[in-house]
Amino acid sequence: MREDSLPMNTIPSLRGRSLLTLDDVSDAEMLDLLALADALKKRRHQPPARRRPLLAGKNIALVFEKSSTRTRCAAIVAAADEGAHAEYLSKNDIHFGRKESIADSARVLGRMFHGILFRGFAHATVTGLAKHAGVPVWNGLTDDAHPTQILADLQTMREQFGTLQGLKAVFIGDGRNNVSNSFIQGCAKVGVHVTVCCPPELAPSRTVLEAAAVDAQRNGSRIEVVTRPEDAVPGANVLYTDVWVSMGEESQFAERLRLLRPYQVNLRLAQLTGNLDQGRLIFLHCLPAFHNRDTEVTRDLGALECTDDVFEAPFSKVFDQAENRMHTIKAMMVASLS
Repeated sequence: MREDSLPMNTIPSLRGRSLLTLDDVSDAEMLDLLALADALKKRRHQPPARRRPLLAGKNIALVFEKSSTRTRCAAIVAAADEGAHAEYLSKNDIHFGRKESIADSARVLGRMFHGILFRGFAHATVTGLAKHAGVPVWNGLTDDAHPTQILADLQTMREQFGTLQGLKAVFIGDGRNNVSNSFIQGCAKVGVHVTVCCPPELAPSRTVLEAAAVDAQRNGSRIEVVTRPEDAVPGANVLYTDVWVSMGEESQFAERLRLLRPYQVNLRLAQLTGNLDQGRLIFLHCLPAFHNRDTEVTRDLGALECTDDVFEAPFSKVFDQAENRMHTIKAMMVASLS
């Protein structure tokens, strides 16, 4: 008997569509994607003989200007689980802006593949691919946005708390990076209260905040920007941080270190939430994390954006979060291509 009872085709409105930012989906469609990811996660534990491949015969291009562990592995396994083939193209295999325009590359790839996952720098590249490829294009990270990461974050939060509406999430660190931008946006669309805690120099853009405020008002949540961690974290259910220097910004390391040292997520900060002892707090990080001296970067500096006692604590859900990258990317592919 095949396992066909799970709602595998519940988002017909997303069929054939791209996902470049979370603005590309409605609030209801985003919740449907999370529900589909939950169903696919459950289904993965069923015997293969009971699972009908949902992407059989599909070919998916993984176009990566930036290297990756989680996004690449999540996409490859997600595709393989459902019978699709994923072809990895690194920056050495593509020629955007050098030998070939984005438009020309997109039209070639669109003739050969059923979908394209892009991970790179300029957001204009992924929008150019989507404009010209003629097939769904998914943003696996650009300098402006990281929608697939936030889908996994929200899935993890809902798994832990049973709901998203009314939770308080605090993003601590570089408030204007791509993860922060998309986290603000994603939380606002599902009714999570968001506090961004950062130095004034690294605050989210007014454009991001104003757009998210509209979503938040619609869903009964609020967005605020706070400069002092001690003021930001009381009542938090989620503490979320990211590396202090994103890929491509290595020249700014010393300045970021100076600005962000006071924003380290440590056990004292977790205790200030008031929710740690009640089991109502989780810690998230999109990884990789500089939480100990086990990397070249931290060998002399020690922990940076989070400490080891937080990263390894029972309330840390970073590896559930990493696994959920696979389930949410799979949901996105299935919704677009099945």
